[in-house]
Amino acid sequence: MVLNIERVKTGIPGLDKLIQGGFVKGSAVLISGGTGTGKTIFCLQYLWEGLKNGEPGIYITLEESSDEIKKDALVFGFDFRSYEKDGKFKIIEKNVFEDPDLEFFDIEKLKAKRVVIDSISLLSIIIGDKASLRNRLLELIRSLKKRNTTILLTSERVGDNLSRLGVEEFLVDGVIVLDFTPIGTQAGRSLFIKKMRRTNHSEDIHPIEIGKEGLKVLNI
Repeated sequence: MVLNIERVKTGIPGLDKLIQGGFVKGSAVLISGGTGTGKTIFCLQYLWEGLKNGEPGIYITLEESSDEIKKDALVFGFDFRSYEKDGKFKIIEKNVFEDPDLEFFDIEKLKAKRVVIDSISLLSIIIGDKASLRNRLLELIRSLKKRNTTILLTSERVGDNLSRLGVEEFLVDGVIVLDFTPIGTQAGRSLFIKKMRRTNHSEDIHPIEIGKEGLKVLNI
């Protein structure tokens, strides 16, 4: 018996071919990488792809301001303003130092299909221990899935860990690692699909580049 798995296009040129056509609909995927590897651009392209296909989206930022994110998006031609006016898109600034709980009113109001949380690394600083963070994130992911959303969460790599406390990657359905080598003959950006449930995915490291239209996978 072959399962008919519905998939969501990522918006990243070249990536869908590596994951059988896109993310599994209703899944949660962790985008992990160091500073400057392209995590925010990846997430913006993902939301932009959804909006072009009639899928409302929400960007929950735990660190940067909405103005900064919009400025970053415009560099690559992603003008979210018209979608905001139409009630199809919203950036939510969340200060988790004041209140670590995430509410879902806006997600339900917009009937969002795509949600980004950038970055959950800040939650690990607030919560502090692995057990509490695991429980909080598991509850968060389950709540978002119940609302029929496909979720991207970003995290900063710390040493060999894909996230600050090393538990986040075990709670998600997929993990994509972005890397940047700044010097030497190996200089450049790369993407590695570490995990993707219910998907026959590539296990190679793929070169990527960030250009005027955003991030794309090369040599596909």
